[in-house]
Amino acid sequence: MPWISETAKEIKKPELLAILDRAIEEARQRICGTPKRVLLLPPDITRMHSGAGWITEYFWEKLKDEAEIHVIPTLGQHEPHTPEQNKQMFGNIPNDIIHAHDWRDGCVKVGEIKADFVKEISDGAADWDIPIVLNKMLMEEKWDLIINIGHVVPHEVLGFANHNKNYFIGLGGKDLICTSHMMAASCGIENNLGNLITPVRAVFNKAEDELLGDLPDFYVQVVLARNEAGELVHTGIHIGDDLDTYLNAAKQSRAENITVFDKPIKKIVCVMQGDEFFSTWVANKSVYRTRMALADGGELLVIAPGLKRFGEQPDVDALIRKYGYQPTPKILELYKDNEDMQDLAHGTAHLMHGTSEDRFTIRYAPGHLNQAEVEQVNFAYADYEETLKRYPIDQMQEGFNTMPDGEEIFFIATPSAGLWSTKDKLYNRKTGFAEV
Repeated sequence: MPWISETAKEIKKPELLAILDRAIEEARQRICGTPKRVLLLPPDITRMHSGAGWITEYFWEKLKDEAEIHVIPTLGQHEPHTPEQNKQMFGNIPNDIIHAHDWRDGCVKVGEIKADFVKEISDGAADWDIPIVLNKMLMEEKWDLIINIGHVVPHEVLGFANHNKNYFIGLGGKDLICTSHMMAASCGIENNLGNLITPVRAVFNKAEDELLGDLPDFYVQVVLARNEAGELVHTGIHIGDDLDTYLNAAKQSRAENITVFDKPIKKIVCVMQGDEFFSTWVANKSVYRTRMALADGGELLVIAPGLKRFGEQPDVDALIRKYGYQPTPKILELYKDNEDMQDLAHGTAHLMHGTSEDRFTIRYAPGHLNQAEVEQVNFAYADYEETLKRYPIDQMQEGFNTMPDGEEIFFIATPSAGLWSTKDKLYNRKTGFAEV
């Protein structure tokens, strides 16, 4: 069971910091009384709005006088932080103790989950081994205490983000990231979103039980929701070292972060924050989190002031530019015959996650990409400045808005913080919804 599970309409920062003090004391009693080497594993800058950065800074501040501390942002294959981004995210933590995860050359294989389990748990959608390849610094150095920090919110691969995703995606190597993302895409993104235990999470749970049992670790997981003023605030914090800690957080997120509609929405306008989202790899969370709410023939308009590339890495960027976001059957057909898609299977999975399946229009208003680039990947284009004139995001309210010309739109200020769906799409699907 969790060490600590606190929920409220709003948990103010001083209250949350007091809970972190309790977590440190619990860790001293349960894991190590006097830790000398501590590893902090926060999310990357795409989760900055969650407060995970200042939570990480607080742990560093409380432990730095007694322990050697290191920080590895759980980037997965995202672009490493610049020193400026580390400062923005983690405050006063020295840059020289913040290490960039190297998903290609900085990992070691610690085991694998066999194809027969993968096939069984995915109901035949995937039938390959999942190699468990993890960060060398995590696995080969001696740690007295490892603190995982993160934001639990609906997620396209794991149903809900965080918990052991920090290890198996955030600190995963190429083969692990590729095989697990392809498994998730094969299971279907709309079967994953908002489910507590997706097939990929079941694989990760098995891997954690079998391969990471000796790590001196625990999880600090926050849940956020909007208050009556429309502000994103902390409503839960769940701390512990077991699966129930994740399930408590995910069930709270399921109750608070999913907006359900009786009928589909014709047009959704959303914003991907310019200081967090620089590629469609991460900005496509706007697509993932709204797709189950959009009507056939509808439109998603994504205002993305920071958007300047498609992939987080040059080779994935080139892959996206080459093939574009196409319907899943077409991508799977191409995958069979193209070595670059097979080599970068996580990129191929991303193309499947990011398609509308020709069901609705995805239109980007990017801060830095031009019309030809956007249309090359099969998205529609809108001029950024003209879009802001038509949709003044600083004057719009979360939810339904009627524009001056009479157009009805649904506005989402932070799509990465939730999931939007019709009742039919959420409840009437293969994997169900209220599992576990």
